[in-house]
Amino acid sequence: MDTRKLGGQGLEVSALGLGCMGMSAAYGPPPPEEQSIGVIRRAVDLGVTFIDTAEMYGPFANEKLVGKALKGLRDRVAIATKFGFVLPTPATGTATDSRPEHIREVCDASLQRLGVEVIDLFYQHRVDPKVPIEDVAGAVGELIQAGKVRYFGLSEAGPQTLRRAHAVCPVSALQTEYSLWSRDPEAEIIPTCRELGVGFVPYSPLGRGFLTGQIKDPGALADNDFRRRAPRFVGEALERNLGLVATVERLASRKGCTPAQLALAWLLHQGPDIVPIPGTTKAARLEENLAATEVELPPAELAEIAAAIPEPEGGRLDARSLAMTGL
Repeated sequence: MDTRKLGGQGLEVSALGLGCMGMSAAYGPPPPEEQSIGVIRRAVDLGVTFIDTAEMYGPFANEKLVGKALKGLRDRVAIATKFGFVLPTPATGTATDSRPEHIREVCDASLQRLGVEVIDLFYQHRVDPKVPIEDVAGAVGELIQAGKVRYFGLSEAGPQTLRRAHAVCPVSALQTEYSLWSRDPEAEIIPTCRELGVGFVPYSPLGRGFLTGQIKDPGALADNDFRRRAPRFVGEALERNLGLVATVERLASRKGCTPAQLALAWLLHQGPDIVPIPGTTKAARLEENLAATEVELPPAELAEIAAAIPEPEGGRLDARSLAMTGL
């Protein structure tokens, strides 16, 4: 698989990465551990060198899973994980914590769970309004100097936060949701990344699975599936958005690829500094996703696809989750 550079500090990864969150959290009961380990190892065999996890996926279970899956393969991959949350409690719910001392604690704990000596890319999972971003960047910079972290990243951060952080410690990558039905980053975030030389990592590049055409009835999802409360997956919004997916299916059929491949190929063609991280728990879906790197879309087709997909009905996150982003 072709590689792409994220930022100007030396991080180079496969054009598509693998998001591992769904193997431990958010989308209902996790699959058997052996199945997920098999998917991760198959991804590496197929040339994926960028694996994304976080301490909060599980929590903690996903980092342990990734560490187990990558045992003996460490020199073939870059591992991204994240800090910035404290464990939710019934009283407080999920809360941010990016105090420098907490960042150091999370780093040490993540290294142990992953079974590695250095974290390749350490993201701030969500901006912490209680801690100046300069302090966060400084703390990660110290971890880089100590050899515990190689590169610094931000997740769901706005342009000004990115600028302030980058001035203290160079940011290699910014991660946020971006896909054919979540195109807000095009207005300011991606241009700012390019101005500063920061790579961009779209998560949920398949619209949390919706753009694959496989989700027709969210009522069939598990009771604890995140998507059951996402505005785009309920009521009248869902009905309108099913029409959007039908358009993706039609365009993909004409192109001779699957809807997922079309959606990923469109993202890959948005620039060589963009590295999507689709997640899956099935080897067949993994192979389908990776084949998107072979789909060629000339400028006229890219424009046609973008024009044919209207803005979806409903927000991408529920109000509480959206309030925790730095956007």
